[in-house]
Amino acid sequence: MIAPQDRRWHNHWAHFLAFGFGSGASPKAPGTMGTLAAIPVFLLLVQLPVWAYALVVIAAFFFGWYLCEQVSKDLGVHDHGGIVWDEFVGFWITMLLVPVTWWTVLLGFVLFRFFDVIKPWPISWLDAKVHGGLGIMIDDVIAGVFAWIVLQALLYWLF
Repeated sequence: MIAPQDRRWHNHWAHFLAFGFGSGASPKAPGTMGTLAAIPVFLLLVQLPVWAYALVVIAAFFFGWYLCEQVSKDLGVHDHGGIVWDEFVGFWITMLLVPVTWWTVLLGFVLFRFFDVIKPWPISWLDAKVHGGLGIMIDDVIAGVFAWIVLQALLYWLF
């Protein structure tokens, strides 16, 4: 159940985006739901040339830094579980230069969620030490990079 102070995710554009169009309001596994919600947006973004895709992801990171900072202040909670814009960006990083098939999207999803949940070093260190909007974003960015490296290696070895 969503706490009363968290129900405003749909009342302001910043909350709506930070909560991943509402996916972060899921009472169970909001990060997973946020990553799932990032997939349709990814399928639109992947239509762009690679340079434009990368530019959008970079812009989404800096926008997310601001967005997550503001919404966490509004909610009075650092890295509120419902804030999933960071999952969007992390997943989009994972999928950079990946051929789009149902299984690559599934594998990218699983790898990103694995690294985001397990948080191996330095992700865990960054998660504990970096605060504010950057702190909310950076662990998912690094999880996305780790997932991207593993996914690229698997694609290389399998094909």
